Amino acid sequence: MPRFAANLSMLYREVDFLERFAAAAADGFQGVEYLFPYAHAPAQLAAQLQAHGLAQVLFNAPPGQWDAGERGLACIAGREDEFRAGIEQALHYAQQLNCPRIHVMAGIVPGCIDGAHATYVANLRLAAALAAPLDVTLMIEPINGRDMPGYFLQRQAQAHALLAEIGAANVQVQMDLYHCQIGEGDLAMKLRQYLPGGRVGHLQIAGVPGRHEPDVGEIHYPYLFALLDELGYAGWVGCEYLPAGATSAGLDWLRRQAQSVM
Repeated sequence: MPRFAANLSMLYREVDFLERFAAAAADGFQGVEYLFPYAHAPAQLAAQLQAHGLAQVLFNAPPGQWDAGERGLACIAGREDEFRAGIEQALHYAQQLNCPRIHVMAGIVPGCIDGAHATYVANLRLAAALAAPLDVTLMIEPINGRDMPGYFLQRQAQAHALLAEIGAANVQVQMDLYHCQIGEGDLAMKLRQYLPGGRVGHLQIAGVPGRHEPDVGEIHYPYLFALLDELGYAGWVGCEYLPAGATSAGLDWLRRQAQSVM
């Protein structure tokens, strides 16, 4: 059975953020992820992790001006100093939270795709060099163009080609099956294609098309979970979905999954 991590930016929104750690642990989660930790001091977050026996498995590097529509700085020429400062801040949090992965958002393409590509590769090489001595892996995630129009990185093949070009062992792909289904489909074959290579370091799930619980919509996740076991995937699966109602009430899919392997 895959290891599931609760995404605390999306799950348990019926309580304040710092209360979500306890709620996730009470529902049986052993790991958590979220978008951004920077509104809270690292010590506050570390205390919640320790109190509830949770592993911090992932969070995002600073994305620029999120409320203004920015979705990462990695491909934005002229913002390199800000990008580096954000990576350094994220690495500080990762050390304090014992978090082995940071998702580096690519950004919205600012017109010239050629310039964006070169900037992206250079920034990721720099970030990987900063992260390597700390044993932190950087994640790059294809995000579908319907939810995030103009996003630089949208397809799995593009992500894996970028890994080869960046040439850093501590850069891996974050494969979100929700985004992949919307942008490309053929999920089982893509899992079979990419997981054996060892360059997919994190998975995420949600129902399609509504991004609600994974037992609602067009993806048959029990088949894919069995496939992950067949392929020997030992990483985390982040539950990055928007509950249709109360979070705990919508976790029947997780309880059924646990019962299926008992």
